[in-house]
Amino acid sequence: VETSINGLDANNLTNTIRTRQGDRFSAAELARSTQDMAVEATNLGYPFADVRPRVDRDPATGTFAVTYLVDEGQHLYVERINITGNTKTRDFVIRRELQFAEGDPFNRALVTQGKSNIEALGFFSKVDVGVEPGSASDKVVLNINVTEQSTGNYGITAGYDTSSGILGELSLEERNFLGRGQYIKASVGASQTGKSFNFSFTEPYFMGLKMSAGVDAYYRITDETTDNFYGTTSAGAQFRFGLPVTRDISASLFAGYDQTVIADANLNSLFFTNGQVLNRGWVGYGLTLDTLDQDKHPTEGLYATLNQEYDGVSYNFLKTEAKARFFMPILPDGGIVGSLKGQAGIINTFGASSLNPSQAFNYGQTLVRGFQVQGMGPRSAGQPMGYTAYAGASAEAEFPIPMLPETYGLHGAIWADAAVIGGQGAPGFAVDANSVDQPLKSAVGASIIWDSPFGPLRGDVAYVITKATADKTQMFTLTLQTLL
Repeated sequence: VETSINGLDANNLTNTIRTRQGDRFSAAELARSTQDMAVEATNLGYPFADVRPRVDRDPATGTFAVTYLVDEGQHLYVERINITGNTKTRDFVIRRELQFAEGDPFNRALVTQGKSNIEALGFFSKVDVGVEPGSASDKVVLNINVTEQSTGNYGITAGYDTSSGILGELSLEERNFLGRGQYIKASVGASQTGKSFNFSFTEPYFMGLKMSAGVDAYYRITDETTDNFYGTTSAGAQFRFGLPVTRDISASLFAGYDQTVIADANLNSLFFTNGQVLNRGWVGYGLTLDTLDQDKHPTEGLYATLNQEYDGVSYNFLKTEAKARFFMPILPDGGIVGSLKGQAGIINTFGASSLNPSQAFNYGQTLVRGFQVQGMGPRSAGQPMGYTAYAGASAEAEFPIPMLPETYGLHGAIWADAAVIGGQGAPGFAVDANSVDQPLKSAVGASIIWDSPFGPLRGDVAYVITKATADKTQMFTLTLQTLL
């Protein structure tokens, strides 16, 4: 980084550089670094800083040398901001995405960032930003014209999941409620294993601050099945707050309460009695690191989360989970993207408190594909107890399917999963020896991924390599694809 601005230390701008030595050259990362550097210079008190990258190529070594030149730009000020085209969305929803207002210094980097922020709202199909001279030579007028698009989803969806069977949902969702940028969703769902009623509301700028606040409430009924030895009726709510910490890190705080009633129709549950009431109250926090180049189909970057949740109403335990997935291009020209995923979790109990299977970890295919929900871990009299610790890793390569047009939205993948689990979620009960004779779970397989109207669906065909004798497996699963 080189600068000609008096008083500006170039070393204070290096934290914005995304183009690192040894990395594959990326024009997108070069542009993002230039943008972020200009914004950082503005934050340091140099609002007229203009950043230009100089790229020197060395054909002999196949490398680029990048120098970021930071110079003083023309001293201009924003005289007026005109916003047009927003028949539903209120002006303040658009203005708050800009890091400047009338009377502030004009900086093209901030304008570009503001345009990106407005587009990221998802409320507009098109955002045009134009600049014209103001009433004086050192003043400019900013014209923002937006084209609104539908932000509501109303309808009925249906599908199939290998753990729940046929399922459906009637939902009402609005991402720009009353034109104030608020998110609201209400839904009623049903499947062959139960029913659910959910409500969610989020205010993205709580009390005018760059901090979100929201509430989630639910009422769920889960039926007893051959795989689930008890039914439940649960009602609960959670309050949450979210705020940005740095450019790539965000944090959340949450607190909630849940009451679950056991509905054990056949009285065959080992761990619960019919009509038993379980009360939970929790507080916790989460951290998210996101350096992905795009959200829908990332090709490079890291996405990681850390969550800790303390339950102190009827029980006394701390649940900690960390998950991360790193994406990298394997053959960029061929569209082949690789990813490595790691995840781990542990539950620490305090005092004389104990867990029950409903609070322990009970992951199946989300930890190692090829296993049923509650299909791995210790059992007592054949009933799943859950486990209190796990560590897993996955490797996957995703690729376009040859001969199929890209517009079909179909991709293929090959993968390998492995995990180790330990502990039991119901202390004091005898453990079936054949359920813990192999703590290592592993599988390999192939997948078809479809960008469907309901979201990215993936079908996984798995071959389980190692498992405990009593573990329950399934060769095929159909689920919605998630990052973690």
